[in-house]
Amino acid sequence: MEYSRLVVMYEQLSKTTKRLEKTHIISEFLKDVGAEDIEHVMLLLEGRVFPSYDSRVIGVASRLMLKSLSAATGISADKIENEWKKLGDLGLVAESIVKAKKQATLHSTKLTVRKVFENIRKLAELEGQGTVGRKTQLIAELLTSAKPLESKYIVKTILEEMRIGVGEGAMRDAIVWAFFGDKIGVKYTREGNDIEFEDRETYNKYANAVQSAYDVTNEFAEVAKTAKSKGIEGLNNIEMHVGIPIKVMLSLKVDTIEEGFETVGKPAAVEFKYDGFRIQAHKDEKGNIRLFTRRLEDVTNQFPDIVESVRKNVKGRSFIIDSEAVGYDKKTGKYLPFQSISQRIKRKYDIERMSRDFPVELNVFDVIFFDGKSMIKEPFQKRRKLLEKSVHQEKKKIVLSKFKITSEKKAIEQLFKNAFESGNEGLMFKALDAPYKPGARVGYMVKFKHMMETLDLVIIGAEWGEGKRSKWLSSYHIACADEDGNFLEIGKASTGLKEKEEEGLSFMEMTKMLKPLVISEKGKEVKIKPKIVIEVGYEEIQKSPSYTSEYALRFPRIIKLRIDKGAEDASTLDYVQKLYAQQRKS
Repeated sequence: MEYSRLVVMYEQLSKTTKRLEKTHIISEFLKDVGAEDIEHVMLLLEGRVFPSYDSRVIGVASRLMLKSLSAATGISADKIENEWKKLGDLGLVAESIVKAKKQATLHSTKLTVRKVFENIRKLAELEGQGTVGRKTQLIAELLTSAKPLESKYIVKTILEEMRIGVGEGAMRDAIVWAFFGDKIGVKYTREGNDIEFEDRETYNKYANAVQSAYDVTNEFAEVAKTAKSKGIEGLNNIEMHVGIPIKVMLSLKVDTIEEGFETVGKPAAVEFKYDGFRIQAHKDEKGNIRLFTRRLEDVTNQFPDIVESVRKNVKGRSFIIDSEAVGYDKKTGKYLPFQSISQRIKRKYDIERMSRDFPVELNVFDVIFFDGKSMIKEPFQKRRKLLEKSVHQEKKKIVLSKFKITSEKKAIEQLFKNAFESGNEGLMFKALDAPYKPGARVGYMVKFKHMMETLDLVIIGAEWGEGKRSKWLSSYHIACADEDGNFLEIGKASTGLKEKEEEGLSFMEMTKMLKPLVISEKGKEVKIKPKIVIEVGYEEIQKSPSYTSEYALRFPRIIKLRIDKGAEDASTLDYVQKLYAQQRKS
């Protein structure tokens, strides 16, 4: 397939904010995609060339892209940089300079989806001496053949800045409409932006099949390929693979014990809510163990202590277990807050020393797969009993989460007191008969904490400071996310950071993290690639026309860096609206 056809769709998607229209555009496009291109197309639609769980990165910064654009067009890097300062987007710069360049000086080879995909993938595989030159050559090879619009999206994909507002829901429904539309009688009217189905029950059957397949693979590329080639039968037979992480089940928040019971039912399993980081531990038939975070990052090498605990204490030929790794004080044994061990997640050196200095205890609370069988459709109570048979508990190494099945408010109040005294955040309520629902907040479990709710927000911009802070990015533009994954600004924050590194999260440390993510710079303000997530406290949420979210935080303060979360985990606009409504009632 010619890459230009994909680019036309990109443009169509970028010109509408309507989710149903985006779904329709994608579904119509997918109908004509051949089997050999379907996986590439699905990944490129998400702005990626690797599955979400693949640790490889494209590894091209803005400076290298400037050099590549210069090599492809013959225009000096200085002139291209000046254009970048004007437009603030290297994708737009690429479109502009390729359009201005005489076509006679550029090759006219037509780019294919496969060629673009393979060249970009190769960028991640290059290493050693001469890497910069070879990366420049690979990028320039694409750009010299690209038409203006093609160059725009090639650059955006390579820089991982492809934001065309395509969310999970649109991708899922597009697969249903594209490959099963004739069976469900789907009709979309653009004028009214409305959708009709001849048979809602049949639609639900196919939609559930697509969703279930996505739940166990975590990849729309594989789901689309299977739907196209094998239909609903193929989707129903897609299996979970040990070694490939799935999204962990997420919880809703409740403000009272009564609300907890109302959501999950009585009696409920009530367990400690740990202030650590999620670990999904996999063991395959050959005995290989791999560890993944909630962001699907492979952290096996960073946690040899956890690998050994799992190997030694969890019975089973193969399994996937869900757990929380919690740091503790070696002297007192008391649990420590997440920040005390967060540095271990990204650590590549001195692993053994870090394991000794910052020990963790793995608290296991669910099982997703066991001895060749998916457990996600089994009720929680059955999954918990399987854990009790399979996990040999070793204090301060690996234990089962503390929990109690109860219908009594007093019992929960006592459990909450115990949890708090142990250094934990609060409690989790879980429905006894509920399945495990990957990635969803569906009310099967809720969290209960006696504290003001905070927000996890993405840094999308920053400002250089003044005076002694002039070398630091010290004012951060923070944003929540809408249902399509667009980031909407909700304020600026800098209170809470330290000027000295030894005192905690500092302006210097934050600046080091943000500088490689700078997309453009104008005066003192910089635009940041959405990647860094911070937990933000505030006094109040207010309505505000000044920000794209139409809300503002009063007196925001940075509580901590959420290294365990990615931009896709940011608090949603819906959640902000819910908190605002609750605030007005109180």
